[in-house]
Amino acid sequence: MAEIIKLMRPGQLSLTALPPLSLYVHLPWCLRKCPYCDFNSHEWREGRELPAEQARQYLAALRADLEAALPLIWGRTVVSIFIGGGTPSLFAPEQIAELISDLRARLRLEADCEITLEANPGTFERERFKGFREAGVTRLSVGVQSFDDAQLKRLGRVHSSEQARAALSEAASCFETFNIDLMYALPGQGLQDLALELDTALAYAPPHLSVYHLTIEPNTMFASRPPEHLPDPDLASEMLDLITARTGAAGLERYEVSAYGRPGHRCAHNLNYWQFGDYLGIGAGAHSKLSFAHRILRQVRWREPAAYMTKALEGQAVSNEHEVGAAELPFEFMLNALRLKDGVPLLTYLERTGLGASSIHAAVERARAKGLLQPDPASLAPTPLGFDFLSDLQSLFLAE
Repeated sequence: MAEIIKLMRPGQLSLTALPPLSLYVHLPWCLRKCPYCDFNSHEWREGRELPAEQARQYLAALRADLEAALPLIWGRTVVSIFIGGGTPSLFAPEQIAELISDLRARLRLEADCEITLEANPGTFERERFKGFREAGVTRLSVGVQSFDDAQLKRLGRVHSSEQARAALSEAASCFETFNIDLMYALPGQGLQDLALELDTALAYAPPHLSVYHLTIEPNTMFASRPPEHLPDPDLASEMLDLITARTGAAGLERYEVSAYGRPGHRCAHNLNYWQFGDYLGIGAGAHSKLSFAHRILRQVRWREPAAYMTKALEGQAVSNEHEVGAAELPFEFMLNALRLKDGVPLLTYLERTGLGASSIHAAVERARAKGLLQPDPASLAPTPLGFDFLSDLQSLFLAE
């Protein structure tokens, strides 16, 4: 209670309204750690499904974590839930059903609350995805990455092209909305190879497609042993043009740097991130961003699953937290909002940072002078050039 009272005291910011609130749930285990992955994921090598006792212990820790966090979000409604990992589909449908039931018992959810579950074709078996739908999941995100068996092997994926196709067939039959994750700029990949990947994915008429450039992240296996024959920047740019053209012809609009969706099927959860909404993160290594009248709080949970479970059951799931300083907020906001092709209204910046327009005036003028930001004074939207050179645009808002 003392912590809540402290958060309510006057501070540097003045938020006139709290933003929408989402919930992120992290399930940390996967069958194999992919060499490109820098997420908090931990290999589970003892089968394609977690043992019931392991799942039971982790679900108990999630309940304790959420209950300890409830005072921070009293009275607020959750607009979306995202169950990510790791590989959440390692959990059985009845375990996911228990998780969603636990969440519904403790949170006030919007009537049409989007509930997304990440799934890996390597954990797929007949009617498993149907079980997730019956458990209360409304949106499935299937991590295909590639339909090329040779590329899947290079990427360290545990599934085959055949398994990916079977998983997508069931996803399409069970879910009104689902997402396919693909990667491009893969080792030795050419435009014709990518065109075939896109044709295969689009044949399932996905309502949403996420397409990510393979990047070499620090502290990954690829960072120490980079793959050979990666496409150069010019070819990667041509690949992106091809992705945008093919998806557009199929009725999918590029609305964010890596996201393409049909009308009515944009990811509500990710949109809330990009619009600088709030999110409570529970689970090993999960992050939170929570707004109060005079401050914005960031939290991180304990990263290692065993430590997280122990600490969560003791009511100490948070390993560290800090208030976001006023000087950091312009860049933090733009790092998210400018990923959206249409940007956001200036009013959103004012409401969700608690700062005045003067806090970004100089940076906005520089961005417009460089042709990176649209001239409309009521909006913060990248120009086509700014969208192509997004990092350059976002860096203009770094604190000096």
